[in-house]
Amino acid sequence: MDRTENNNKVMVDLSRVTMNYPPDVQALTDVSLQVDRGEILFLTGMSGAGKTTLLRLISGIEKPTKGYIEVDGQDLSKISRAGLQKLRRQTGVAYQNFKLLADRTVAQNIALSMEVAYRSGVFIRKQTRDLLAQLHLEDKHNTKTGKLSRGEQQRVAIARAVANKPTLILADEPTGNLDAETTKLVMDLFLRCKESGTTILIATHDRFIYDQPGNIIQLEQGSIIDGTLPADQEIPGRNES
Repeated sequence: MDRTENNNKVMVDLSRVTMNYPPDVQALTDVSLQVDRGEILFLTGMSGAGKTTLLRLISGIEKPTKGYIEVDGQDLSKISRAGLQKLRRQTGVAYQNFKLLADRTVAQNIALSMEVAYRSGVFIRKQTRDLLAQLHLEDKHNTKTGKLSRGEQQRVAIARAVANKPTLILADEPTGNLDAETTKLVMDLFLRCKESGTTILIATHDRFIYDQPGNIIQLEQGSIIDGTLPADQEIPGRNES
């Protein structure tokens, strides 16, 4: 396969990426990774393994100390500011700390990603209603997000991440505050996105991933290692939403 064919197939391409934080923290070490278009990839590992750092680099929020990152055929070290803004409009990010606007309603928060992409009002209203229905939040449409439980806030953050039908979704611990039933709702939503061709990277330490379609990569102390989590390794339980 030549480089052009490979670029057409691969959505995310990292080559020998290292990320250091001052004064002496090495968050990632020599990480190489390719994620195909339309693939679901789970990044697993304990807290501090480098999962969040990897997602931040792929989203362009941070730049690596060393190495090469290409997203959707674009070299992030060479991309223009306008090009990066366009790429971010095509990327949905579900942050671990949600980053919702507490004084805005659920519907207003979900609409944000569509408004910056200049979607029509008709599209925004329909997409918002559909996502709230899929995540069992219909009755929260006009509720300010500051009044929601953490589980409800997490679902709103996920709805916002997928609302604009992005080509790439990056989700950091998207089920950390959810019970098993609500986790299934979220994963069903991600799978529907995948069926439409979206590439999805999910960082999580939750064992539910072993029952899901998709590939799994384990990070340990900033490096990709072979194998899966030991069966007796303790994984923090879920909180009720």
